[in-house]
Amino acid sequence: MNNSLALSPSRAIDYRQCPLRYRFRVIDKLPEPKTIPQVMGNLVHSCLEDMHSWDREERTYPAVVKRLKPNWEKMCTKDAQLLELVPEQETYDFLVQSRQLLKGYFYMENPQAFDAHACELYVDTQLPNGVPVRGFIDRVDIAPTGEVRVVDYKTGKKPKPQYAQSAQFQMLFYALVYWRIHGVIPTQLRLMYLKVHDSLFLTPSKEELEYFEKDLAHLWGKILADVNSGDFRPHKTVLCGWCHFQKLCPAFGGVPPEYPGLPVESATQQESTHSD
Repeated sequence: MNNSLALSPSRAIDYRQCPLRYRFRVIDKLPEPKTIPQVMGNLVHSCLEDMHSWDREERTYPAVVKRLKPNWEKMCTKDAQLLELVPEQETYDFLVQSRQLLKGYFYMENPQAFDAHACELYVDTQLPNGVPVRGFIDRVDIAPTGEVRVVDYKTGKKPKPQYAQSAQFQMLFYALVYWRIHGVIPTQLRLMYLKVHDSLFLTPSKEELEYFEKDLAHLWGKILADVNSGDFRPHKTVLCGWCHFQKLCPAFGGVPPEYPGLPVESATQQESTHSD
């Protein structure tokens, strides 16, 4: 289990917000109920991924909307619990809301004007400082002149500036990983908030990414220390109201399950890898 331990943007953000939640998700692998916004986001992402694989003239709003129903049926076939989350009588409204998010995309961008280099790009590598990283990049665009743009679709509301750190962290993470794999620093990072037809743009520098890489090494060191000790401390914040693990959290009078522990050899190997 520890051999597959790596940092992704979401798990890194989990640890920064609450180490105990990170443990529950990554080490204990406790199940969590899916949410409608989460599932809707997955559906919209799948339709946009389909669209960018088509010829340019085919990338129209009516055409991509037609992908909603078959993609939803495919998702439900793979996971029957989705039918409990979105009952048949609520499916129409669910698909209408999904359609609005797709419409928001077309307000912001003309997909017939360019070709995406890659969609849902899986990245998996080890940074020069030994930190293992992985994740999925929604989209990568490469201009004819070589500039790289990393794009992430957001189907929720655009956060206020003081709450935008998690989104910026995610984009810097992917910019760093792309740079370390391909040797090219993305010229632009774009978060597209489809619901509100607005974007957040970032232009990372080499110095900024190097500093961010050092932060990841520090974070990874703290995670490995907790992994080996089993001491993941809860961190109580306003976000606790949305956490599914409250009943197991000591901050709310709960008792966590017994720490499953990790093989000593694997834990030592991870520490050695990190310290190189």
